Formats: sequence, structure tokens, C-alpha cells
Amino acid sequence: MGAAPREREHMTTKTSDDLGPPIEDYAELVTYFEAGNKPAENWHIGTEHEKFGFHTDTLTPIPYDTDRGVRAMLEGMQEKFGWAPVMEAGKIIGLLQPADQGGGTISLEPGGQFELSGAQLKTLHETCDEVNSHLEQVREVGESLGIGFLGLGFSPKWTMDETPMMPKGRYRIMRDYMQKKGNLGRDMMFRSCTVQVNLDFSSEADMIKKLRVGLALQPLVTAIFANSPFTEGKPNGYRSFRSEIWRDTDPDRTGMLPWVFDEGFGFEAYAEYALDVPMYFVYRDGIYHDVSGLSFRDFMDGKLKGFEGQKPTETDWSDHITTIFPEVRLKRFIEMRGADGGPWRRLCAQPAVLVGLLYVQSALDAAWDMFKSWTTEERQAMRDGVPTTALQTPFRSSNVGALAKEMIEISRVGLKNRNRIDRFGDDEVHFLNAVEAILDDGRSPADELLDLYENEWNGDIERIFTDCAY
Repeated sequence: MGAAPREREHMTTKTSDDLGPPIEDYAELVTYFEAGNKPAENWHIGTEHEKFGFHTDTLTPIPYDTDRGVRAMLEGMQEKFGWAPVMEAGKIIGLLQPADQGGGTISLEPGGQFELSGAQLKTLHETCDEVNSHLEQVREVGESLGIGFLGLGFSPKWTMDETPMMPKGRYRIMRDYMQKKGNLGRDMMFRSCTVQVNLDFSSEADMIKKLRVGLALQPLVTAIFANSPFTEGKPNGYRSFRSEIWRDTDPDRTGMLPWVFDEGFGFEAYAEYALDVPMYFVYRDGIYHDVSGLSFRDFMDGKLKGFEGQKPTETDWSDHITTIFPEVRLKRFIEMRGADGGPWRRLCAQPAVLVGLLYVQSALDAAWDMFKSWTTEERQAMRDGVPTTALQTPFRSSNVGALAKEMIEISRVGLKNRNRIDRFGDDEVHFLNAVEAILDDGRSPADELLDLYENEWNGDIERIFTDCAY
């Protein structure tokens, strides 16, 4: 496989109480991002994908603490495949894979969504091997417990009241704060699933270009992978309801970040933005302390209510960065966040699209040329439209489907030029096949599901658990 994860910093599950020394100067917040600079030979691919667990006999969501629940799944993975447990308040809430097996992590989203945060890998061949190995393990343990898993962007059947909550301290704080800022934040937490791709940059200039390209083209990615057309058993009027949810979650920490395209943008500007995003919590002595809505600037100045006289550490800053949810997020890498959860065959396709675009300079330049004339208003209108109309969303004299074909052709050439060959002599281009099939058909995955629902399934949403499970 590849190297160990980036000190597991992409994981929102705490694996250590070591907070490190306090931050003494605002410049250290910028240095945190600068530390992500890596030469191209050290660039990696990190993929995170979430899925819904359900009881195969009753089609109900799996709770945490039962013999056929999330705890049992985690313990089964630990016992059968050697994953190490991550504990919080005496409960197993995650798993660490041994480094010699890859070094990925399994974590729990608030409603029990089962997430693999993959290892840092060098090629898409390794990424797809990791996906296959993980899902085979999950399926083997799940079948022994009567548990299946479903790849969709939004829970297709269960109400909020039917959806369990995982025993992680940060989630209670976030849940209570969400209802103060938007109408759909709890749906985001408990009933949505995504696939995210984490990619590296070599310098501030490289980060700027990749972040801008990622933000501009993320609506196209959302449209291609749109896969959440059902809510509580019925069509909800959207192709990607998961994407729509983010438009009404919390305006302080979401969106298309139009200022990223302003002259002078860089690490410092992103740090200033992050400083002004309200906090959720401070982690001390194994406890998440609720400071929701308070200021990280006050924390820097030793004036945070309840923590007067204390300064934040790099771990506090890293934690805070994980509570910011724009369409593309900057950490010590760039996190692409626009795609719905999906079936097995498409989990290798999304990283392929983005690696082809961002990891070959000629492709990155071509992607930049593709969108550089788009206005802020046009980018926002596209982002606002794709949750409903996906590939059919209009853009100038064309539509998002046509733009997506142009983008995928750039990615295809990029992957060809990357020339990463597997043991069978194949390059990485074939991982785009699943995407090209969508674009050739002209319908998003959500359109296919709606067609099944209205015809073959005859309005029976329960068919999705047999026909679309992993």
C-alpha cells in the first residue's frame, strides 16, 4: 500500500490527548498551512467515503450499542482484521489500521455513517485496491451480523427520529448549535453521506491555483455524482439533496468562498477567514467543552470565555479547521467535498477525476483556462442549480453536462500523461469509465434511481436496499 496517513490529521476522531505547546503568535496559524507544502514526488491521494448501515431483515438503521449495531461492527473489524480501537469515554468510536496494512482509519459520522478515511497512496490503482479491500472486510463482518451497507448521498427512508446518534462528544455540541444557524444542519450530520478526495500542493501558488480550480469545478463534480433523490421513502425533488442541505446549514462556515479568487489570496487570507468562523468546542482532558459561537481570536488572545488565560495549541487550530465546511476545504492538503456517496463501482472514479485535473500541470492549466472567464455570479448560480437539475443545469448557451464532458476530457489526458502503470500494464485512465458512462447517458445517478423507483420498483423504496447495497 502507501505511507501512513498524514499523522491521521484528516480524522475527526481523537486518537491522542497530546495537545502540544501553545500557539504564541498569529503567524503560527499561517505556518500551519505552509507546512503542507510538498514536492510533487511526495504527493499522495487520500479518499474518504461514507456509507449507511442497515439491518438486512428490518431495513432499519443500526444503533450504536447493540449486538447488531455499530459497536459490534467495530469490534468485529478489530477481531477479524486486526484494526486497533479508538476509544472515547470507554466506548469504541473508531479504528486504526496497522501501518503495514495501509494505515487507514475508520470513523463514525453522527448518525452512524461508517467512514473509511483512507491512507496516503501514490496511485489510483492503490486507491481502488484499498476501496475493494475495505468494502470486502465490511461486507464480511456485516453479513455475520445481518448488517448491510448502502452508498447514497442521503438516507432514503428513515426519519430523523429513527436515526441513531453516535457517542462522540463533539457531535452533541454540533447538533445543538446547528439548529441556531440553519434549517438543514442536522440532516447534514445525521442523514447524509459523501465521498471526499484529499490532494497535496507544492507551494502557496500551487495551492491557490488548485483551490480555485477545485471550487470552480466542484459543482460539475456534484452534478456527475448526484445520488440523493429520496427522503423518507419518496422523491424529494432534488438530484443531490445532500448538496442542497449545505446551502441551508450554516452560512458562517459553508459555501463557494468567492474571496479565494481575489488578488492577494493565500495562506494568510485563509487563516484570517478561519479565525472568524465561530468555534464549536475545545478538547481538554478527554472532554469536548462547548464553546459554540465563540471566537478563536479571543482564544488566541487568552480571552476565550471559560478558558481565560489559556492559549490554543496547534491541535486546537487543527480541530477548528475541521469544523469549517466550504465546498473545498484547505488543511495541510486540499479536500474536495462536493460529491454524494455512491456505489462501489464509482468510489474509484471521483478521485480519478480530480487527480487527472490537479496532479498534472498541463491539465491544471487547461482546467484553469476552462473557467477563468466565469464570474462569481455564474459560479454561484451553477452551484445553486446543480442540486436540483444536476447535469441539465443551464450555463451560458450550454449546460453543466457539456462542461462536465470537457472537464473529464482534460482529466483523461492528465491521467494519460501521469502514466502510472499497474502490474497488468494499465494506466489510470480506465477509472474514468464509470463517469464517462454517466455523461454518455446524459443522466445523473439520481435520474437512474428515480427511473427505477417509478418503474421497476413500482414506488417501493425498500428495493433500494437490495438492488443498491454493497
